[in-house]
Amino acid sequence: MTDEIKQSHPMSRRFRGFLPVVVDVETGGFNPGRDALLEIAAVMLTMDDDGRLQRAETHVQQIDPFEGANLEQSALDFTGIDPWSPEREAVPEREGLSEIFSSIRKSIKAHDCKRAVLVGHNATFDHNFVFAAASRAEISRNPFHPFSTFDTAALAGLAYGHTVLAQACKLAGIPFDPKEAHSAAYDAEKTADLFCGIVNRWLDLGGFPPPMISDEAE
Repeated sequence: MTDEIKQSHPMSRRFRGFLPVVVDVETGGFNPGRDALLEIAAVMLTMDDDGRLQRAETHVQQIDPFEGANLEQSALDFTGIDPWSPEREAVPEREGLSEIFSSIRKSIKAHDCKRAVLVGHNATFDHNFVFAAASRAEISRNPFHPFSTFDTAALAGLAYGHTVLAQACKLAGIPFDPKEAHSAAYDAEKTADLFCGIVNRWLDLGGFPPPMISDEAE
């Protein structure tokens, strides 16, 4: 045969055919059905031929509060976001999420994966807000798995003995500036660095790929 057989991307063989995408959201509270989604960042990951995970591009969208959304002042004080500032150049949920999802679908295709799996620090929070917003916006092509996630808080607790993002990054040797925290892009990028570091450390320790189970053992 003169034509080379195309090999699947190494990413497609690492996480059961899923593409991990690191997400961080900033919100107007803790209730995904009631409180506003204000900012979302998605960090794409890639993998080299040796199976080492690397951070790639970051996509960010500022989001207008949906009609009737609740905005807790304590949450706004925490994030420092002024929802009505024109400098945010915010867009409606449907537009912002559609842009993010489109970039994710392109990355899924480029890595020969089946769908995306959300990676987050305390991932359930981000997952719930993304899915609530997608439902409100009537977006049917949500690239994320409906319930599976990778939670770096749990992984960091295992790997470094700490679940707080800033402290876990410090223990992992990842620079973390508290003044930059609570920006969706910054937190997502630091979460991505932490996730990549843990996955790559596991690889270095010989934990992946797992040993093959013999036919006799089955």
